Amino acid sequence: MPDIKVVVNGALGKMGQEVLNTVCKTDGMVPFGAADIASSDGLIKVPDGPDEISISNDIIKASDGADTIVDFTNAEGARNVISAASKNKVNCVIGSTGLLSDDFDNAERVAKENNISIIIAPNFAMGGVLMTYLVKSAAKFFDYADLTEVHHEAKIDAPSGTALSIAQAARDGKGSDFQAPMAEKELIHGTRGGDQGGVVIHSGRMPGRVAHHEMVFGSLGQTLTIRHDSINRESFMPGVVMAIKASSGLKGLTVGLDKIMGL
Repeated sequence: MPDIKVVVNGALGKMGQEVLNTVCKTDGMVPFGAADIASSDGLIKVPDGPDEISISNDIIKASDGADTIVDFTNAEGARNVISAASKNKVNCVIGSTGLLSDDFDNAERVAKENNISIIIAPNFAMGGVLMTYLVKSAAKFFDYADLTEVHHEAKIDAPSGTALSIAQAARDGKGSDFQAPMAEKELIHGTRGGDQGGVVIHSGRMPGRVAHHEMVFGSLGQTLTIRHDSINRESFMPGVVMAIKASSGLKGLTVGLDKIMGL
């Protein structure tokens, strides 16, 4: 079976560099090209090696002839990748967050019309995906739920896409809203956090963190804590590799790494 030819969108960013490095080290796939809005057309060296690949600020140009595009940029970058996929008939693995329901509808249409695979997941850390699975399983036994997420200070969105997925999984698992008591006197506005289906969400941003999610369920006389930490960006790479390999055998839109993990 030939190697999967991978293009990395956002290749100059931290996640892009990590993905590129992983592709270079993984049997069965090869770096085909790169794209980044901050680049000009030219060549870049692949991490830990003497080889060079082409880079462009045009993802359509960069992905012509590739098998799979991997994107960890932002919502707009993901939309550009889906557009490139439509033109070049190339599979997609997307980890960018902030996508709207219309974006998922468009991705489903593009995948179907072009007979390609588009995988979109809010979290590629397998432990984080397992956390969401466990949260959904435990939710029906509890009445209260507080979710804390902490990321690096440069993260654009709050709460994280993973936190929203965890909160929704808890709500789905319970089958109804949780109880979310409000403070009788809130001395600082917003202290109790946001509320999604009764799951109270608190977001922290600070240097030194990559991704931290902690769900605390509560009921009479007890709590249950389910927590996952991504210590560095390497934590996402086994899931990315799994998705890239799966993309060549799937068709249509797949939302969530859990579908590929068989959960």
